[in-house]
Amino acid sequence: MPAQAASLRAEDHQRRVLKDVFGYDDFRPGQAAVIEALLAGRHVLAVMPTGAGKSLCYQVPALVKGGLTIVVSPLVALMQDQVAGLRLAGVAADTINSSLDREANVAAWRRVASGQTRLLYLAPERLMTERMLEALSRLDVGLIAIDEAHCISQWGPAFRREYEDLSRLRGLFPRVPIIALTATADEATRADIEARLFAGRAETLVLGFDRPNIKLAIQTRQQAPAAALRRAPPG
Repeated sequence: MPAQAASLRAEDHQRRVLKDVFGYDDFRPGQAAVIEALLAGRHVLAVMPTGAGKSLCYQVPALVKGGLTIVVSPLVALMQDQVAGLRLAGVAADTINSSLDREANVAAWRRVASGQTRLLYLAPERLMTERMLEALSRLDVGLIAIDEAHCISQWGPAFRREYEDLSRLRGLFPRVPIIALTATADEATRADIEARLFAGRAETLVLGFDRPNIKLAIQTRQQAPAAALRRAPPG
């Protein structure tokens, strides 16, 4: 009974964060399972279609767990958008990136180092420097989230080699759960991500790729327009 009561209290905490911070009454399909796994300390690979609410899968546990959550994102615009949205919701979030001047980045780091920041968004190039890793190792890191995780397996390392370096995070932060999120990963890609990032030790949750609001239709053209036929080069 005590374990059951603790589980109910934990679930209630998650739902309070979901409602009070983000304004949602209930989780979308798959979100609760991902959150439960992370709060239990397990690594997770989550494959969810665009629009399914991937960001809440790490934002909610970040606020439930406490400490600092590091979010790895490939694009500055995505990081800034996420940070702006979290701040509007009253969450202390920051990003350190190349689009900001030195003064802004230094101010952000001071908030991180003092424990004010709950979620810190970084590009892999910024995170995987020895200086940043050393600084973060001295802080209370509770969770690491890697967005667009298919970049680890596919084209990412070809021009951003730091994506391959992300495989070091498991060893550098051995007691920190890591979540990798993507909307595009077939079976081979998932297996590659699991091997590279988690050494095969992760809970994989595949929630599909279907986007019911998007349709693709093909219609056969019976005859080319006369103007196009006249412009055709001689064969």
